[in-house]
Amino acid sequence: MQYRPLGRTGWQISTVSFGAWAIGGTWGPVDDEQAMATLHRALDLGVNFFDTADVYGDGHSERLLARLKRERGSGETFYIASKAGRRLSPHVAEGYTLANLSEFVERSLQNLQTEAIDLLQLHCPPTSVYYMPEVFDALDTLVRAGKIRHYGVSVEKVEEALKAIEFPGVQAVQLIYNLLRQRPAELLFEQTIKRGVGVLARLPLASGLLSGKFSAQTQFAADDHRHFNREGAAFDKGETFGGLNYAQGLRAVEALRALLPAGISLPQLALRWIQQHPAVTASIPGGRRVAQVEENVAAADLPELPAALLAQLDEVYVREAKPWVHTRW
Repeated sequence: MQYRPLGRTGWQISTVSFGAWAIGGTWGPVDDEQAMATLHRALDLGVNFFDTADVYGDGHSERLLARLKRERGSGETFYIASKAGRRLSPHVAEGYTLANLSEFVERSLQNLQTEAIDLLQLHCPPTSVYYMPEVFDALDTLVRAGKIRHYGVSVEKVEEALKAIEFPGVQAVQLIYNLLRQRPAELLFEQTIKRGVGVLARLPLASGLLSGKFSAQTQFAADDHRHFNREGAAFDKGETFGGLNYAQGLRAVEALRALLPAGISLPQLALRWIQQHPAVTASIPGGRRVAQVEENVAAADLPELPAALLAQLDEVYVREAKPWVHTRW
């Protein structure tokens, strides 16, 4: 495993970390014992950063991570990031108050069975939140109160990230960055390096598209967002298959598959490609089975991808994805 600094926290976190959305819910049926075996295996392989949210399974994902801490004991250090804001109903900027954020944090503290959240991230709030200094003042208050150690933002759009990192307390930006969603590298990453802000690349496998295991005949469960959110019915469309039309996504995957070097799987290529950018602290692929996390983690120690291959991968993006996603997010 390789490790990189996360912002100015002083933490060194695994370049392939763990996204815990799928073990919470909205990705089809969840088997808790299988999920726990997967979490333990991730730790065994050197993963030391886990990303969750208070709404993943209505706190179920947080509670699984609390169980992981209990089962591993106090002798092992790893970091848990959570998120807050999406419990608001309606989900409006005016709801991002100190009182509401404090309530959400207290609930997450109970779920995680901890005294302080390592990293709290605003959970894809409305764009106007990034123009409200009082929201970031509230986060500073929670840091001073010892409820959270550090904070960051989880965003939908590059423009939101650029505004967020103007606030000096922001330690990390989480956003979608993968072979099919490349816009963050144009301007944002230059600025995060300049300001010492960490980058967490979520949905690095584009909701599983870049696993290379889906086809036109693949059926997703009714409670899987890949079934019900393809057009953004429940939340931002970009969170499902990177915002690409499913059929177009499959065409892009076939073009990428043709470029695979010997001995590397498509998920490993996708994760190693992300790690190639020095601005990215970590990718946070999900996993519900031990075999998935083993395959993902192996990508961290692969050699750098050659320049000729990088150019070919860029050509696929320009042809098969950029026209549909680049200007939207």
